[in-house]
Amino acid sequence: MTHTSRRTFLHEAAALAGATFASRRLLHAQPGIMGARRIDVHHHFGTPRGLQMAESMKPNGYQMWRGFSPEKALEALDKAGAAAAILSGSILDLLQARNQLPPESIPRETRELNEYGAKMVSDHKGRFGLWGVLPLPDVDASLKEIEYSLDTLKADGVATRTSYGNKWLGDPAFQPVFDELNRRKAVVYTHPIDGPCCQTLQPGIPGTTIEYNTDTARAIFSLINDGGPNKTSMATRYSDVQFIWSHAGGSLLGLVGRFLGNAADGENIVKPAEKNSKLFHLRRFYYDTAGSANPVEMQGLKTLVGTSQIVFGSDFPFGNPPVLGIAQGLLTSGLTTEELRAIDRENALRLLPRLRS
Repeated sequence: MTHTSRRTFLHEAAALAGATFASRRLLHAQPGIMGARRIDVHHHFGTPRGLQMAESMKPNGYQMWRGFSPEKALEALDKAGAAAAILSGSILDLLQARNQLPPESIPRETRELNEYGAKMVSDHKGRFGLWGVLPLPDVDASLKEIEYSLDTLKADGVATRTSYGNKWLGDPAFQPVFDELNRRKAVVYTHPIDGPCCQTLQPGIPGTTIEYNTDTARAIFSLINDGGPNKTSMATRYSDVQFIWSHAGGSLLGLVGRFLGNAADGENIVKPAEKNSKLFHLRRFYYDTAGSANPVEMQGLKTLVGTSQIVFGSDFPFGNPPVLGIAQGLLTSGLTTEELRAIDRENALRLLPRLRS
């Protein structure tokens, strides 16, 4: 190694060490971990009976649910400086979307789950909100649950999986459901699943590693695709629905060029998007940070949609440690203090103004 290259190496190493030290110091000193008042939009929950059911069926990840309680959820929120969490479905709707529950039981199971979530909201004032889970693919039951969840339980919006069988959210089969949600200007929180095609595609690799992210991208494209016979996307039809996508949009960032074509070119991506174009809808959707609080994904998402569309999501009870791990990751993702404040809280308040107090 030459004297010059050695000096350069030492300079870069010192800069990296300084940045790491600064990040750690910020991590411990930031009032964020103790008082940022984060709003966690991706926070799972479950009924005692539903968790017993999962224990007997042993779907992927069921071990993380052992010992779940509202008190443990609150403890994780407090450690991460989170003021509130919006309860976003459970292992029950995973089994539902995988067609592992008797179809006739799904509306009853969904109702029980939503009522349990509403009780958590009531029992812990100001700490929880609720995305009412829908019993899709049953359209009629979902329309009834929209009314019950939003009007009776006062849920903050609804939660769906990204697909059911071989139908993604933009499928015409679900049009009556999303037409009603559009009429209500509802928030729709989405969570991925590994579709029937791919649950055992690569033995030994869980669906959460690749397939969940891919299913999210498929669901997004099913909504923004304007290449059909009517040349109008479902995202345009549902223009008043506020969609939130888990895990920074899943595989979206790797498919931007495929989805957008020339609109993804460097000289075009910085321009305002044409109304109702694919890019326009990608930039009006929201994306959470669960499993994605790293500089590669956060900086890529920032370039594509802007930090105004990123909201804090933890994927509780998953994460290491749950909730806090995502908060820590964001602090070392190259975001400014103002951007962190927006992601932690302010962006979610546009969707959930009742939590502003």
